[in-house]
Amino acid sequence: MTPRLVVAAPSSGAGKTTVATGLIAALAARGLAVSPHKVGPDYIDPGYHALAAGRPGRNLDAWMSGPERIAPLFAHGAAGADVAVVEGVMGLYDGAAGRGELASTAQVAKLLRAPVVLVVDASSQSRSVAALVHGFASWDPEVRLAGVILNKVASDRHESLLREALEEGSGVPVLGAVRRAGAVDTPSRHLGLVPAVERSAEALRAVREMGELVGRSVDLDAVLALARTAPPLSAAPWDPAAEVEPLTGPRPRVALAGGAAFSFSYAENAELLAAAGAEVVPFDPLHDERLPERTAALVIGGGFPEVYVSELSANAALRGAVADLAASGAPVVGECAGLLYLGRELDGLPMCGVLDSTARMTPRLTLGYREAVALADSPLAAAGTRVRGHEFHRTATDPAAGPSPAWGWRTPAGPHTEGHLHGSVHASYLHLHWTGAPALPARLVRHAAAWAAGRG
Repeated sequence: MTPRLVVAAPSSGAGKTTVATGLIAALAARGLAVSPHKVGPDYIDPGYHALAAGRPGRNLDAWMSGPERIAPLFAHGAAGADVAVVEGVMGLYDGAAGRGELASTAQVAKLLRAPVVLVVDASSQSRSVAALVHGFASWDPEVRLAGVILNKVASDRHESLLREALEEGSGVPVLGAVRRAGAVDTPSRHLGLVPAVERSAEALRAVREMGELVGRSVDLDAVLALARTAPPLSAAPWDPAAEVEPLTGPRPRVALAGGAAFSFSYAENAELLAAAGAEVVPFDPLHDERLPERTAALVIGGGFPEVYVSELSANAALRGAVADLAASGAPVVGECAGLLYLGRELDGLPMCGVLDSTARMTPRLTLGYREAVALADSPLAAAGTRVRGHEFHRTATDPAAGPSPAWGWRTPAGPHTEGHLHGSVHASYLHLHWTGAPALPARLVRHAAAWAAGRG
């Protein structure tokens, strides 16, 4: 089984993304095949991980995929790697609100039987760091907190005080100390970094600098030795072909939106579509003026279309092609950014006009896990299908739900409906990791095949 470790922190903002990405880049620079993973639903950090590793960054989300799939998904993603680095989410013990440890970094570390390295923001403390680390190390005896990386260290004297305190009071070894002056410029948007795909050369430079920073600040030999202490996992690798029943006839072509405006996509979702019998063809709505030839279904995932609203609106040829495909009865799935693109307008500029809705940026962030039920049949889900997903957006649509909503769930204020079902179109703010509901991509592919057969 692949050597592995989890990079965690006491809270958000401690610098674990910089350290995790830097570790991936520094280890890759040594010629190692590094498998990058991210705890939770976040799409952005895995983009930087992928740049650093040269292979897909994959998510491990116990809420959306189920705890029982975490080790298999890890084994699937880490196949052939020399070492795996798993970046945590929020604080080490923070998970789905009101659900105990579910979806926390600690839970994933236990499911992977992986040692944990704690990244500590040391900028405003000295001896107190030992009490902090001792508390995190002793909170859950099943979590093996096996190392500390000190971040935002001010000076040699500061580092000496921190190391002395930890040696005296915590028993957890220090694997490295990153200087405060060595901060890497990684611009943020909403609650995360600007996606790597949007930054191109800048993102490559940032990843390189993270690797150099961590490479000179952290004992990489000690990190590798620690990763190799992870015991074997009994879980067999996740296999998309075992999750779905493939088609026996011709493979329908499923167009998958990508590029800078629609960069949010879980690698396993495309793998499930392919395993179900689809030919998955990516395209970029910012640049491509037509859909791929013989498109029989369209999937438009998440991203930041509001950043590229002018360019998306200017591509009238593609907007028309999307509207024509939807009008023809082919399955169309829009998820968050896809929902906005399928509406009439985004921030006052024309979009595809498939849905009778408008969208705009707002100052309010909507964020959190959702447990939803499909309210009617669609090419994506049968009525009554239950899923676990995630919302993350600063936009709002008018109306918030169409005459036939896509999903419903309960809130403290009562029942809530969200999204739009319109003909063969399923559009919603809800992000889904299809490993937790593999019947959805299988159903989508069957509908695409039926539509293609009808056109033939």
